[in-house]
Amino acid sequence: MLRSAVRRLQRTAGESLRARVAGEDAADRARLIWDTAGERWFTPQDPVWRVHADAAMFPGGVAALLLQMLHPMAMAGVAGHSGYRGDPWGRLQRTSTYLAATTFGTTQHALATIGHVRSIHARVRGKDAFDRPYRADDPHLLMWVHIAEVASFLRAYQAYASTPLTAEEADLYVRQAGVPAAHLGVLDPPTDVASLEATVAAYRPELETTTAARDAARFLLVEPPLPAGARVGYWAIAAGGVSLLEPWARELLDLPRSDLLARGLLGPLGRASIGTVRWAMAGVDRGAA
Repeated sequence: MLRSAVRRLQRTAGESLRARVAGEDAADRARLIWDTAGERWFTPQDPVWRVHADAAMFPGGVAALLLQMLHPMAMAGVAGHSGYRGDPWGRLQRTSTYLAATTFGTTQHALATIGHVRSIHARVRGKDAFDRPYRADDPHLLMWVHIAEVASFLRAYQAYASTPLTAEEADLYVRQAGVPAAHLGVLDPPTDVASLEATVAAYRPELETTTAARDAARFLLVEPPLPAGARVGYWAIAAGGVSLLEPWARELLDLPRSDLLARGLLGPLGRASIGTVRWAMAGVDRGAA
């Protein structure tokens, strides 16, 4: 009886978490992505599949969002067009669907999803906090969004996965993550860890803190749109995400810069939260989607 009750609790927790991340229709979309027959870019043995299916994506996603905020043009696009305050879960669910479709779905489904996102990007225009014009389909801006995600997802997996990638697998992950990115409009995405790190470094002079970035970081880390009872678990995930950022990025966002704090407190909080996420998601059929 106790074992049955625990399984029900596990399934309920997993389904609730999946609905938050992927939407109320997550089970239906998971079946479409996973069960449709057809050629795929990747297999379950590929590093990109393993990374994007792992619970480490939760803190990795937090780190990616925080890092992306540091480019004023990317931040202006998020603030002006994503609806992250009015519909934060909807934005997360759209991102989750994109990653699932382009990683686990058929090639046809992946290309259709990318085409839909490209059509949206074509309409997004504006000016950043310094009155500089931007467009969402600018390959230079797309590159920043891409490398911020890939660097964050990889760091999260290497920090929190039970079996981190080897150096060769990490290079292959970077190369595989570039496949959908190239179709989206990223020109010559990095193909290994060294070129990924070099590209991130090349963007450093363009990165700076804006009022919008500070407000978004506070919304993401301090005032998440969650019931009080769910915030403790979320804050543990967010702590894990903050610990993944380089000290210079934490400093720009007015977050704790100390690596000792990141390794000694924030990282262990993130690791504990991921253990809970893995347990919950094991109770549903398709935790990765």
